[in-house]
Amino acid sequence: MGQPVLTAAEMRAAEDAAIANGATVDSLMARAGLEVALAVRRLASGREVLILCGPGNNGGDGYVVAAALKGWGLPVRVAASTPPTTDAARKAHDAWGGPVENLHQARPSPILVDALFGTGMSRPLKASICDQLRRLNDRAHLSIAIDLPSGVGTDDGALLGDIPVADVTLALAAAKPAHLLYPAAGRCGAVRVLDIGMLVSSNARVINQPLLRSPGADSHKYSRGMVTIIGGDMPGAAELAAVAALRAGAGYLLLLAEGDATQPHAIVRKPFTTDALADKRIGALVIGPGLGRGAEARARLSQALSSSAPLLVDGDALHLLDDASLSAIHSRAAPVIMTPHAGEFDSLFGKGGGSKIDRARVAAVRAGATIVLKGADTVIASPDGQARIAWAANPWLSTAGTGDVLAGAIGALLASGLSPIDAASAGVWCHGEAASSLKGAFIADDVAYALTAVRSRS
Repeated sequence: MGQPVLTAAEMRAAEDAAIANGATVDSLMARAGLEVALAVRRLASGREVLILCGPGNNGGDGYVVAAALKGWGLPVRVAASTPPTTDAARKAHDAWGGPVENLHQARPSPILVDALFGTGMSRPLKASICDQLRRLNDRAHLSIAIDLPSGVGTDDGALLGDIPVADVTLALAAAKPAHLLYPAAGRCGAVRVLDIGMLVSSNARVINQPLLRSPGADSHKYSRGMVTIIGGDMPGAAELAAVAALRAGAGYLLLLAEGDATQPHAIVRKPFTTDALADKRIGALVIGPGLGRGAEARARLSQALSSSAPLLVDGDALHLLDDASLSAIHSRAAPVIMTPHAGEFDSLFGKGGGSKIDRARVAAVRAGATIVLKGADTVIASPDGQARIAWAANPWLSTAGTGDVLAGAIGALLASGLSPIDAASAGVWCHGEAASSLKGAFIADDVAYALTAVRSRS
């Protein structure tokens, strides 16, 4: 958590900077190989290790690992797809000094280490190599990938072949987008970042557990944050968002919606009026959950956009946005958070190109808003180029209403005074933790109520 996420180009720049400061390709490879070897030694527990080496520097890392394991007296074999083609990889191959089997003829081992292809791969992996990798992976008790499983796109998380799932991926120096973006993230298994003595930095990071302020002795309901939610045609969705906001820490929840009052009684319910949006105490205004898409919904959205309160736009409200309303969002003085899922995002901003991170960043600049592009691999991007990426979400969150819960949680954290990107990141983290605390087949209401325990310990 909190680790920087580097693209292939950013990793190359970090390596170049390290070399400019006195390192060499050989020394970087030696350090990376040693750190991987130490991890493999722990994981192998004395069992035979088969290391698959490719032609480039990722393969060179594999030869370094093999030499280290052999030096420690552990049983290790090496198989290669082709001979090494870089100077550093050739030196590592020569330092290994042992036999190198043909990948297509290698017999399986209990521990498999994939050092075929790593960061920067862009072309499809040959089907014959995929077949051999799968054959050996299926027969191994534990499979370990160095940096990335062979056959994934570093920056976009695409699959470049029918590759198997690694049990563990040992990321070198930093996390990469493919460790977090699907479908590649589903092939990485447990990801561990190894410190190889290289300085790395990026304006993209894995979301971290937030440090949220608890109420003080002088706190009151408005200082904790007032959240106003605009309801509409489907009251249940707005109710879910309201409950979630309170259980995520909001001190006052005003639900502007028609209909009879229901529990919890802590929600203040009033019919919608434009005057209610002028309350200067509003810390966050949430519109979208259950809003509907008719003329009244459009009018309420227009009035919300005209308000001076920090704004979160979700669900139905996203479907009602057009170029004019996006311009209105961009020109607002108060911040805006937008929380689209993939379909809503494509409808608003187009399918575009690049990775999910790239697309979220472009949309954030275009809208002048913080974008929470939801999914199994939620990406949060702000107009200044910052990005935060969530690790894999609980698949049981794929049920109606959980997006409304997320909107309420983020709204509460925005009302507490956090910056938009910090509020969005904290909301996504709390939402994921709440889901993880539940067993399978839960419903959105369960997630909303589970926020209390998450918020009290964060």
